[in-house]
Amino acid sequence: MPQIIFTPNLARHTQCPEQEFVAGNVAELLAKYFEEWPQVRGFVLDDQGHVRKHVKVLVDGHNMKDRARQSDPLGADSKVYMFQALSGG
Repeated sequence: MPQIIFTPNLARHTQCPEQEFVAGNVAELLAKYFEEWPQVRGFVLDDQGHVRKHVKVLVDGHNMKDRARQSDPLGADSKVYMFQALSGG
């Protein structure tokens, strides 16, 4: 089953444990995750349902391509990593 993993820099704001769900794409995985952990949604998605600007998402080690609809496909053993991207200088 696809697995979603939050790195410690995001997990320090709210409880967001690793979970596995049957899902065909990132949007399905997130929807199932937010059903169990609704407090995490606001840290990941903006008011339009798009991935927030400073949240980085890797799907099987590659940058997620569709940040608006989260339509990137998942395989049976996919790993989706979510973390806050750092900015500034």
